[in-house]
Amino acid sequence: MKHVIHQLNKAFDHRVRLGVMAVLMANDEVSFNELKETLDLTDGNLASHAAALEKAGYVQVNKQFVGKKPNTTFTATKEGRQAFQEHLDTLEKLLRGGE
Repeated sequence: MKHVIHQLNKAFDHRVRLGVMAVLMANDEVSFNELKETLDLTDGNLASHAAALEKAGYVQVNKQFVGKKPNTTFTATKEGRQAFQEHLDTLEKLLRGGE
């Protein structure tokens, strides 16, 4: 049997991606600025990690203009929610001793 540690999702290995998904799991939609402030990130750091999660199919990035200002929001996809929940379940298994 594969050891439990190998069941963790590598997409969530980095603390920023873990934080992004945690915030998105608790909220239906989060703006770029809100997510940046919540996680204390730079624009570039958030953009690169969000792009990695979007490429994996876990986050949907929605870009639009409000008046003349760009407005970017993020939502977790169904696949992203499922993958993150499985990641959390695996962490709980590890906490219980790898059952």
